[in-house]
Amino acid sequence: MDTSHDNDLLLERQLCFALSVASRSVVGAYRPVLEKLNLTHPQYLVMLALWEESPRTVRSLGQALAMESATLSPMLKRLEALGLLTRTRVPGNERALAVTLTAAGRDLRSKAREVPVTMMERLGLTREQVEALNEAMHGIIRATGTSLLPSNNSRDVG
Repeated sequence: MDTSHDNDLLLERQLCFALSVASRSVVGAYRPVLEKLNLTHPQYLVMLALWEESPRTVRSLGQALAMESATLSPMLKRLEALGLLTRTRVPGNERALAVTLTAAGRDLRSKAREVPVTMMERLGLTREQVEALNEAMHGIIRATGTSLLPSNNSRDVG
């Protein structure tokens, strides 16, 4: 009987398990850092996308974040209630919503500049290690057939 593949079924050898635990752990490490900005991790991702491009449609945001509008809409409402963005109908297309940063939303970006550096320190990673991890994760994302819109700053830490 061939037992050479038996170790393949060990929990500790499962990529899905390691990715799941790592994801929860990293997001958890972001929590106290983002609390200072009054943002949750998903809200932070929305703000990152808007700091790259604002205004943009809900559809464009959903594509950039690989998120469904049903998940995105409640976050946008909360960020609007915080005074960080506005949602308005796109002229000429009543079905589309434009999401635009407010002055407070734009100003928050300067406070958020420390988040990547703080997270690298908290995780004990260099910028080069973060870039390599990001590249590897994007390779996995591509291999699963999930599409992310290319970013102008795809090598930035965040």
